[in-house]
Amino acid sequence: MTELQVHIVELQPMRVASVRVISASPERDAWERMHVWAQPKGLLDNVEKNPVFGFNNPGPSPDRKEYGYEFWIAIGPDIEPEGDIEVKDFAGGLYAVTTCKLHGDPNGNVLEVWMKLLEWVKSSKYRWRKTHELEKAHDPEASEENLVLDLYLPIEE
Repeated sequence: MTELQVHIVELQPMRVASVRVISASPERDAWERMHVWAQPKGLLDNVEKNPVFGFNNPGPSPDRKEYGYEFWIAIGPDIEPEGDIEVKDFAGGLYAVTTCKLHGDPNGNVLEVWMKLLEWVKSSKYRWRKTHELEKAHDPEASEENLVLDLYLPIEE
């Protein structure tokens, strides 16, 4: 196990295109819908300009097989929604951020790293701000074996 590396980031407000799926594999299903919509528009060509974030919505529960996952991609004012794509305004805010691999991370699986990030916040000068916890893939098109995520825990002083 390695020491959790955390840095503080302020995300700026942004306009996002959103897709949400509820299924037994919502991350994969939502990504397929987002990819089909965003790729032809060139939005995935520059993930610095058009970052992709995702989060559980609603989260998993032991009593049901299906749960939800929502993807956002930052878009400009000229992009309009189509089909099941919605446009939302994200307010931005302060986040504690750490990085982990989807598979084989020395700090554990993604859920364990989320818990460690929350513990880090509890022992810091910040407190958890109850809004969307975000996951941002370094390369949203990477295979599951190579997927590296930045975990964004919303915080406030």
